[in-house]
Amino acid sequence: MRTGAGGGGGWVAAGSLLGLLAVLMGAFAAHALRDQLPDDRRIVFEVGARYQMYHALAMILVGLLERAPSAPRRLSLAGAFFFLGIVLFSGSLYALALSGVTTLGAITPFGGASFLAGWAVLAVIFLFEHPQ
Repeated sequence: MRTGAGGGGGWVAAGSLLGLLAVLMGAFAAHALRDQLPDDRRIVFEVGARYQMYHALAMILVGLLERAPSAPRRLSLAGAFFFLGIVLFSGSLYALALSGVTTLGAITPFGGASFLAGWAVLAVIFLFEHPQ
């Protein structure tokens, strides 16, 4: 989603929309699902929404960092890992909570690994490749 030096708007927009969706999902869990799901499955759903919000904010951070004229091109890799993590981690938790199909939980660690990879990319960039 990088749009060149000074870009980053794509990650900011995507993170903003995913943040909006995280708020909606959290409200859905708190209100519509409160009496529809057992507590353990509703908590799983809420964890998905919480991690979606954290990583939507991380995507916005990536987009803002990309706006710097000397921004490393690898920043987009971090954004992509955060996006993939939201799809796999939060998406699998939403599906598991709503369906009760526990085998969907096998997907969740791949999303978690993607989140970790995104944070690792940011750490490597700013510790070793682009120290300020």
